[in-house]
Amino acid sequence: MPIYVKDPKLLAALQESRKRQAPYAGAFLLKDEPGTDPSLVSGSETDKNIHDLKGKELFNRLHEVGTLAQISSIQGDQVVLIGHRRLRITEMVDEDPLTVKVDHLKDKPYNKDDDVIKATSFEVISTLRDVLKTSSLWRDHVQTYTQHIGDFNFPRLADFGAAISGANKLQCQKVLEELDVYKRLKLTLELVKKEIEISKIQESIAKAIEEKISGEQRRYLLNEQLKAIKKELGLETDDKTALSEKFRERLEPNRENCPPHVLQVIEEELTKLQLLEASSSEFNVTRNYLDWLTSIPWGNYSDENFDVLRAQKILDEDHYGLNDVKERILEFIAVGKLRGISQGKIICLSGPPGVGKTSIGRSIARALNRNFFRFSVGGLSDVAEIKGHRRTYIGAMPGKMVQCLKNVGTANPLVLIDEIDKLGRGHAGDPASALLELLDPEQNANFLDHYLDVPIDLSKVLFVCTANVVEMIPNPLLDRMEVISIAGYITDEKMHIARDYLEKTTREACGIKPEQVEVTDAALLALIENYCREAGVRNLQKHIEKIYRKIALQLVRQGASDEAAVADQIQSLPGRPAAVEVQLVDTDEAQVEDVDKLDQNVVSSKNQTAAESLDGNDHDHSSETSAEEVTIQMDLPDEPAVVEVQVADTDEPVDSKLYLQDAKETAKIQEGGATKTVEKVLVDSSNLADFVGKPVFHAERIYDQTPIGVVMGLAWTAMGGSTLYIETTQIEEAEGKGALHVTGQLGDVMKESAQIAHTVARAILLDKDPDNHTFFSNSKLHLHVPAGATPKDGPSAGCTMITSMLSVAMKKPIKRDLAMTGEVTLTGRILPIGGVKEKTIAARRSDVKTIIFPLANKRDFDELAPNVKEGLDVHFVDDYNQIFDLAFSDGQNEKK
Repeated sequence: MPIYVKDPKLLAALQESRKRQAPYAGAFLLKDEPGTDPSLVSGSETDKNIHDLKGKELFNRLHEVGTLAQISSIQGDQVVLIGHRRLRITEMVDEDPLTVKVDHLKDKPYNKDDDVIKATSFEVISTLRDVLKTSSLWRDHVQTYTQHIGDFNFPRLADFGAAISGANKLQCQKVLEELDVYKRLKLTLELVKKEIEISKIQESIAKAIEEKISGEQRRYLLNEQLKAIKKELGLETDDKTALSEKFRERLEPNRENCPPHVLQVIEEELTKLQLLEASSSEFNVTRNYLDWLTSIPWGNYSDENFDVLRAQKILDEDHYGLNDVKERILEFIAVGKLRGISQGKIICLSGPPGVGKTSIGRSIARALNRNFFRFSVGGLSDVAEIKGHRRTYIGAMPGKMVQCLKNVGTANPLVLIDEIDKLGRGHAGDPASALLELLDPEQNANFLDHYLDVPIDLSKVLFVCTANVVEMIPNPLLDRMEVISIAGYITDEKMHIARDYLEKTTREACGIKPEQVEVTDAALLALIENYCREAGVRNLQKHIEKIYRKIALQLVRQGASDEAAVADQIQSLPGRPAAVEVQLVDTDEAQVEDVDKLDQNVVSSKNQTAAESLDGNDHDHSSETSAEEVTIQMDLPDEPAVVEVQVADTDEPVDSKLYLQDAKETAKIQEGGATKTVEKVLVDSSNLADFVGKPVFHAERIYDQTPIGVVMGLAWTAMGGSTLYIETTQIEEAEGKGALHVTGQLGDVMKESAQIAHTVARAILLDKDPDNHTFFSNSKLHLHVPAGATPKDGPSAGCTMITSMLSVAMKKPIKRDLAMTGEVTLTGRILPIGGVKEKTIAARRSDVKTIIFPLANKRDFDELAPNVKEGLDVHFVDDYNQIFDLAFSDGQNEKK
C-alpha cells in the first residue's frame, strides 16, 4: 500500500532507516476525532488537522495494534509499505519523529484440523471465488498478495479477505486486533459476504443501465433500417428531400410573381440544406429561414373592391358619422378605380379614446375587400419587433410586417398600427425611427427585414395608424402620414350610435329579446348627459351593458318566481272527475259534419263553461272526486276540429262543465308562456339611477346668471371638449398696488396668457372707460380657473381672461349664455385656435347660445356637420374690440 508522508522529519527518518538495511516501520491507524461520525467522509480540513498532529497528541490518537511494514520504496513523499506482522505499542520513545517501543503479537494457538475452522475457511474461499468472478480489481489484489506471501493458511486467509474487502477502517482494525484465528475468520466471512451483496447490487445496476442503453440503440437501429427499407421501396424519402419538396411545392403557386433575387436566395438555401447534416444547428436555422421565405405571398394580391356605393354602404353599416374618414376611403377607392390598380397609403386617425379609430380599420378592410391585420406598438421598445432579428441569434424571428404577410396570405393587406403615439424607447433602439422606413412610400417598396435579408415590396399595403395625441408622434414620422382628426360625438350622434349599434349588440350578447325590454329616448339622453360625457362611446357602451345585465338578472329572477308559482298552482288544483280525457283532433272539411253527432249535453255544457269563464264566475268543485290526468293540445288549427270527450265509467255523477273548465285551467298553467303575456321591462329617466347608480356629471354651468368677473371659456382635452369658467376678483385697492395673482394649477402658457391679458386689459379700459383708467394700476386682482385639482394649459384663454378682468374693472357682467375662445396678442389681435368641433360640442352641452371664435377658424367651423352647428349664434372676430362689443352689449346692434 502506498502511504503519503507529509512530515519531513519522519520522511527523513524512514529514508535513513532504509539506508541502514533495516527497512521497517510501524503502521498504525489513527482514531477518529471525538464527537465525529466515522461513516462520514472527512474533508480536506480534517486531513490538514491530522498532518498537524505531533508528539504526545499524535500518540494518544493512535490505535494500539498496528502492522510491522517493510519499506519497499520511497519516491518523493510516497512510501510503499508491505505488511508483515502485528505490533502493539507499549510506550513512546521520542516525539519528533514519533518513535515507540512495540511488542510483536502472535496468533493464539489453534487446531488446524478443527472442522469448524476448516468449514469457515472454505466458506471464505468459496465466497472470495464468487466475488473474484465479478470483480477484476480483486484478481489484481490476489496476484500481488501471492507474490509476496506464498500459499494461504488460515490466519493469512482471514487477513487477506479483510484486506481486499471494501469494509471501512474500523472493521478492518477489528480484524487486525483479533488474535483468535477462528474469530478472525468469522469477522472476515462477514465482510466478504457483505462484499458479495454489494457486487450483486452493482451487477443489477450495471444490467439495468445496459438494458436501457441497448434498448435505445436497438430502437435507433431499427428506425434507421425502416427508413432505409422505405427509401429503397420508394415509399418515403429522407427528411431533407421531403423538406425540399415541401418548400418547392409551397413556392410553386407564386413562382412567376416572385422576384428573381428572392428565387436565387431560395435556390441557394435549398442546395445548402441538402449538404447539411440534419443533426447540426445550421440545418435548423436554414430550415426555418426557408420556411419563412416560402410562406410570404410574393406578388399575390387580393381583388380589391372599386365599387364606391358598396363601400359606402359597408362603412355606414358599421359606423355612424366619421364622415371625414369615410370620405377619404372613398377617395382612395375612386383613385384606384381610375388608375385600374391598387395602391398603398399611410393614414393616421387621431382622436380621443372610444371614438371608433380601431374598429373603423376593420370596416375599411371589409369595404376595400382587403385582408386585415392589426398590431399595437404601444410601449414597444425593441427595434427587432419592426425590423426582425439577425438569423445568427437563437430563437430569431422576422419583424411584425413579415409575420403579417405570412398570416394574411396576400401582399396588399390593410395593416392597422395601433397606439402609434405611445411608442417606447429602450436599450434595444428607437422603434419610431425604425418605422420611418416602413411608413415611407418612397422606401417601403424595398423594405429590408433583418431576418429575411431580402427586399420586400410593401408599396401596396394600406397602413392605418391610430393615435390619441398627435403631438406625441415624432415629427419625421408624423410627416410621412396623412392625419385625419376624429373629434368626439355630439349628443345627437351618440343617441343614434346607442340606438342603432350599441343597444342592438348588447341585447344580443345578453340574450334578451327586443319585446322584453324598452329603453326610452329620455333614458338614453339622461345616460349620455349625466353619465357619459366623454368624446367617445366606449363608456356609453359599458353603461348600456350594465343596464342590460341588470335587466337580464331581473328577467331570470321573475321567470324563476313564475315557475315556482305555476308549480304551486298545479299542486293546489281541486279534485276532478275520474279518467277524463279531452282531445282536439285535426280534421278536414269532410269531417265537419261529425260534430253534430256529438252528445248535445256535452256541447251545451262546453258552451256554458266558456260563457261562464268569460264572465269571470268561479266554479265550486266537488272535493269527493279524485283528480286524474287531463291531456289537452292547446295549439288549435285554423281548420275546424272534432272535440272528442271520453268519460270513463265511474260511480260518481260527471259534471261536464266541471272537467272542461279544469282542463282549460291546467292547459293554461302548463303552457305558461303561450297564454301569459310577457311583462316588458321599461327603462326611463325616472328609474335610470336604479340601473347605473347616481349621475356622475352635473350641469357644467355653475351660474345661471353670470356674475361680475366670470366668463365661460372653451377648452380642448384629450377626452374631447369642455367648458371652464375664468373668474377674476379685486382683492385690494390702493395707490400703486396694481398686481395680478393667478391660481388654478395653470401651465406656463396660461400664466403668460394671464400676464398678456392684464396688459391688454389696461389698454382696452383706457380706450373704453377713460375715467376708470387707474383701476389696474391701483388694484390687486386674483384670477382663478376652477377646478383647482385639474392641470390646465394651452394657448386659447387670452380673450376670456381679458373679458373677465374688464368685467371686474367696469363692474359689469357679460352677456349671459356666451362662451369664447382665442389667444390674444399685446396689440389686441385674436389668433386662431384648435379643436373647433370639440369646443362647439362642449358649448352645446352647456346650453351656450352664443360662441365667439377667432376669424381664422371660420372655415373649420363651416366644415362641421349641420347638426353640430344647429341653434348656435356664432361670431368670428379678429380684434378684441369686437369681443368687447359682443360681451358687454345688451343684445342690440350685434354684427354676426
